[in-house]
Amino acid sequence: MRLQKYIAMCGVASRRGAERLIESGRVLVNGSLVDYMGCEVDEKRDEVSVDGKVISPEGRLVYIALNKPKNYVTTVSDDLDRPTVMELVSDISERIYPVGRLDFDTAGLLIMTNDGDFANAVTHPSHQVDKTYIARVNRPLERSELESLRSGVELDGRKTAPAKVEPLGDPKRAHEVKISIHEGRNRQVRRMLEAVGAEVLSLKRVAVGSVTLGSLPEGKWRRLKQVEIDKLRGRKNHDKGNDNQR
Repeated sequence: MRLQKYIAMCGVASRRGAERLIESGRVLVNGSLVDYMGCEVDEKRDEVSVDGKVISPEGRLVYIALNKPKNYVTTVSDDLDRPTVMELVSDISERIYPVGRLDFDTAGLLIMTNDGDFANAVTHPSHQVDKTYIARVNRPLERSELESLRSGVELDGRKTAPAKVEPLGDPKRAHEVKISIHEGRNRQVRRMLEAVGAEVLSLKRVAVGSVTLGSLPEGKWRRLKQVEIDKLRGRKNHDKGNDNQR
């Protein structure tokens, strides 16, 4: 199988994250550096190491939903020594990693796993998994501004995909907006609202696909239900691997 898929299967990173590990020269196959895409490995015969540590496939697949507080970074480690989401899941024995990212100053639902194929299904743009946010802004949005967000606004010379946008409460007085997007550009929701002249005071992600934050307390996590996992994968029936979920 492809090297990046094997790394993801071992629970080290998502497939995209695995590609970055390879490109940065942190992966060895049978003792030789591999820093290019396209390398194939035999999971039963080849030895793969990342940062000098030999890796192997995870025995149990783990899928959790975390309510990330503000001021945590969505990475496994941080060069600036800021708190990371890994500190909030230290009671999970399996090595897991975040699926996608939430900005340092954004709170809410973050999915974590050690299943690389699942992570790819959730994050790959072709799957168009909606991410839903509640944004508190400094003023009510005009009808024309809401329509601009719904049809797409220009960011970095390229128009965003249409968003689902709904003011919460009386549209003429609402300071909170519910917005759903399936793209994953850098700080996209904040920048979209700024593009129509609104200042974002706070931002929380409340859903990823059909998985909702619900009443999960801030800083706490729960395991995903099987039906939630299957819906995010885009299928109705269980298949091999799910019986390993803990």
